Amino acid sequence: MKKILLSTVLFAILFFVGSCQSMRNFTYFQNIDTLNLAPSKGLPETKIMPNDELTIIVKTSNPEASEPFNLFSNNSSFNTTNNNIRGYLVNNDGTINFPVLGRIHVGGMTRPEVEDTIASMLKPYLSAKEKPVVICRLKSFHVTMIGELGSKVLDVPEEKMNIVEAIAQAGDLNMYGKRTNILLVREDSTGEKHIHRYDMTKGQIFNDPYYYLKQNDIVYVQPTKQKTVQSSTGQWTTLWITILGWATTVATLVLSIIK
Repeated sequence: MKKILLSTVLFAILFFVGSCQSMRNFTYFQNIDTLNLAPSKGLPETKIMPNDELTIIVKTSNPEASEPFNLFSNNSSFNTTNNNIRGYLVNNDGTINFPVLGRIHVGGMTRPEVEDTIASMLKPYLSAKEKPVVICRLKSFHVTMIGELGSKVLDVPEEKMNIVEAIAQAGDLNMYGKRTNILLVREDSTGEKHIHRYDMTKGQIFNDPYYYLKQNDIVYVQPTKQKTVQSSTGQWTTLWITILGWATTVATLVLSIIK
């Protein structure tokens, strides 16, 4: 009786420990209440890179004055989701070919810097009373999500997305997604690739310097060992069932011939 009782207690302890370990692997932002989130203060600043696509619109009080500087009719309304608006592709040297003004270097600039630069360059072509308004938007901001949360390319018209938002928009990790080692692949303005790892179970994610994503980032969620083992076991099981089926068929055929 004592042995049965002891075995029951040990089983309960092992089950409890296993359950706690399982919860730690699945629970997001653990110990966040004990963290200082002051280092997370600040907003992302998107820098324009080669192969980005920009939409740039010039507005003036006299529509005819700004018409030569736009790639579409002044009667068109500005909408970042409007596919009729032609964009400016940023060349590998960081320049765009702008109407009348010619080549303008925008690589490494933020949107406000591009707007100020173009507005300043427009002044010699406009009357003194004109105060042109330049609106620049990044048309090609997207993030690729793959792995144990499905495969999706997320368009980000707001040009601002963090890793938590990206995972949520992709549908969250499934039960086989490894939350402690999520891979980020980022390409810089020179084309060099950089990698970073996230641990979504830790509250420190909010202080992570890579918390905010950038255009063309790739996020990969790798499978847990459990998924890998199950997949491998399933493949071998299928193989052995197939072999057994063929062996049974052959044996039946041989027996029928002998008889």
